[in-house]
Amino acid sequence: MTASVPSPQVTREQAEEAVRTLLRWAGEDPSREGLLDTPRRVAEAYGDWFSGYRDDPREYLARTFEEVAGYDEMIVLRDIEYESHCEHHMAPIIGRVHVGYLPAGKVVGISKLARVVDAYARRFQVQEKMTAQIAHTIQDVLQPQGVGVVVVGAHECMTTRGVHKRGVSMVTSCMLGSFREDARTRSEFLRFIEGRR
Repeated sequence: MTASVPSPQVTREQAEEAVRTLLRWAGEDPSREGLLDTPRRVAEAYGDWFSGYRDDPREYLARTFEEVAGYDEMIVLRDIEYESHCEHHMAPIIGRVHVGYLPAGKVVGISKLARVVDAYARRFQVQEKMTAQIAHTIQDVLQPQGVGVVVVGAHECMTTRGVHKRGVSMVTSCMLGSFREDARTRSEFLRFIEGRR
């Protein structure tokens, strides 16, 4: 299935012509056999990479379950892989997100937490902003006792250009409610995401 271009103000033809312009600027010939389909492929890739602009992350959390037999302990989903792009250089950011929340009478399907991550990751991003967006969306919609989000990302804008430092990852966190106010809750969450009980 071909993904649509995220912005209705820009036609597919305009997007493809922009790719041809960049190819010429880089010193290439867009009419060369190997590059003939590149503008189409790039436009399709952008439709996939930035599909988060078409998603409302809050909608994923709308359906909840209250029949949980009184469960009121922490729920943690670790190692949600994500792919994003930095808004400064349009270079990939690849990493993992850990999400935890302390329910207040209702829970959400765990796949929905991963979909919230994807909806924000598939936009041009700054990791700090994405971390806060995920946490605040879960807090606002589910109204749990607290939320914790930790994001780890390798930024290609740093590894493939500029300082060229490989093997470096950035870690950001956003703690809300009991995760911010109660050191024991925060510590339990951090132990869970590190794989220790």
